[in-house]
Amino acid sequence: MRILIVEDDLEAAEAMDRGLTEGGHTCVRAADGEEGLTVARDGEFDVMIVDRMMPKMDGVTLVETIRREGDQTPVLFLSALGEINDRVAGLKAGGDDYLVKPYAFAELSARVEALSRRRETGSVQTLLRVGELEMDLIGRAVHRQGKEIDLQPREFQLLEFLMRHAGQSVTRTMLLEKVWEYHFDPQTNVIDVHVSRLRSKIDKGFDRAMLQTVRGAGYRLEP
Repeated sequence: MRILIVEDDLEAAEAMDRGLTEGGHTCVRAADGEEGLTVARDGEFDVMIVDRMMPKMDGVTLVETIRREGDQTPVLFLSALGEINDRVAGLKAGGDDYLVKPYAFAELSARVEALSRRRETGSVQTLLRVGELEMDLIGRAVHRQGKEIDLQPREFQLLEFLMRHAGQSVTRTMLLEKVWEYHFDPQTNVIDVHVSRLRSKIDKGFDRAMLQTVRGAGYRLEP
């Protein structure tokens, strides 16, 4: 993909550029909102990553401007502002997704790839459903049979990955790489602890357990 990164934090922009480039993508960077608008107008991009708070022109104004001009490139907002009203404002301005800082690069990369797929299919997926379980990716909320389930950020990431691979056996290696960004086995029980906590939250009090342990393989979320 050809990706535009509009971020005034040089260190953060370089880290995104490096990681996405290593993933096979081509990145173009802009250091403020005005430069980002100019570059967006001059180039063809598959996805734009836009920081919300920037000098010269903020990210919301940038996205509102390109949307008025007819540019429908998928936009992922980055922001330290994580309240519901902040996310809603970003989405109403024309953003397609919203990621709160600090974030794991694995999640940013997965969201960028998801935006690209959504563009290809012509639809934006903001809700995941697996059986009785429902995840709102924008509101960062999870419900089962209408009951809200309070998850910590890492638990949310873990459940999102399991829901996107529902019915499939997910190995510990996959979880370490995709959720924890470890490309080695740290020889800890971090996965077991988080799976145990997640299981107690999504299965406790319900008739049927959805999060299954697959002996010798890993875990599977059953619809």
